Formats: sequence, C-alpha cells, structure tokens
Amino acid sequence: MILAQIRAGTWPPGHKLPSENDLVRQFGISRMTVNRALRELSLEGAILRMQGVGSFVAHTKPAADLLEVRNIADEIEQRGHAHAARLVLAAQETATDETAAALGLQPGADIYHSILVHLENQVPVQIEDRFVNPATAPDYLAHDFTRITPHAVLSRAAPLSETEHLVEAVLPAVWESRLLGIAASEPCLLMHRRTWSGAQVVTTARLLYPGARYRLHGRRKA
Repeated sequence: MILAQIRAGTWPPGHKLPSENDLVRQFGISRMTVNRALRELSLEGAILRMQGVGSFVAHTKPAADLLEVRNIADEIEQRGHAHAARLVLAAQETATDETAAALGLQPGADIYHSILVHLENQVPVQIEDRFVNPATAPDYLAHDFTRITPHAVLSRAAPLSETEHLVEAVLPAVWESRLLGIAASEPCLLMHRRTWSGAQVVTTARLLYPGARYRLHGRRKA
C-alpha cells in the first residue's frame, strides 16, 4: 500500500503523501487502517509526520557521532543539505541548584541560557537547550545564533579539553513536540552533554533529536 508506493519510487524522498481522506479513497480502506499505517511508518522512520503540515516520505536518517563533539551546521552541510536555526531563547538567568552543580558554580550564580531549534532542509532535527558558564565565554549572548552556532562560539572562546555524554530514550515535553513538529507520543533521543576547557566546566546541554529523523552512532579504535 503506502510502503509499496515508497519502495517502488512512485513517492520519492521528500514527497508529500496524500491526506488521510485521499488515501482512504485511493486504497478503499478505512480511515482507522490508514491512520495506523501512517503511525507505524512514522515510528519506523519511513515517513515524517509534521503536525499541521502533513506527512512526507523520509530521506535516509542522518546520523550524529556520539563520541565526537561537532558543529551540527557542519554535519548537515557536509551531507549537502542546508542548515538553519531558530532562536527560542537567549538570556541571562540565575542558576538553580542542579544547573549550578553541573557547571561547578554556586547556586544563584549568573549563567547564560540558550535554546535553539536546528533544521536540516527546513525540517527540525534537534532542540539544543544549553547553559553556559559566563566566565568561559563572557560575550556569549552578544552573538546572533541564527548566523553562528553556540558550538562555534564556545569552541573559539574556550577550546574543548574534556566531554561527558549520556544518552537516553524519552518522550518530548509538549513545548518540545511543538518546536519539532512531532506528536507528543513520538520517541526521541536525548543526549546530555557536558564539556570542559581545562579545569572549568564550560557548558551543560540537552540535545533532543526526533527518533524517526535522526540516529546516533559511535566508533573508535582501541
């Protein structure tokens, strides 16, 4: 049915699928069956479902290197695709106990907080929710993060010396699902990343990827 059209190349990557009503008429099946098929294909990564926009045939899942800290803009451009970023938040805040501990600061200390949505060919592929130690990058908030990534800014201000990663499968919060254009029931990959420059913690970040649009991999020689 739908998958057969995709495998045959009738509906190539990026092709917008007919609406559920059109699929019901085209294949002569119930709306419930169509809805279930679309949901399963989305979970398998064969299609992308964007709320309020429609369903599209998925491209091959891009991959991020789990063991290497790279600029997401460079990763996307090396695949021959276009990177863009939407700025959600860039502000100075007061550190909570948890964030202060992660950054090696005292509770109540001033910290920088940024949230961005990274897009690949206009499709959201990552939410970057980042806290920064101001001592390591004093002019962090002065940058336009729709033109330069936080990674690029921090790499210049505080060269990386150590990294810590933790990855888990999660469901997105409501605000995250809206930013990514996915259902709140769609599984995501969440990477917690903390980096150091010398003895100082530079940043702690939550990097959230839609599971149907991205995969993480890592390989390193002994």
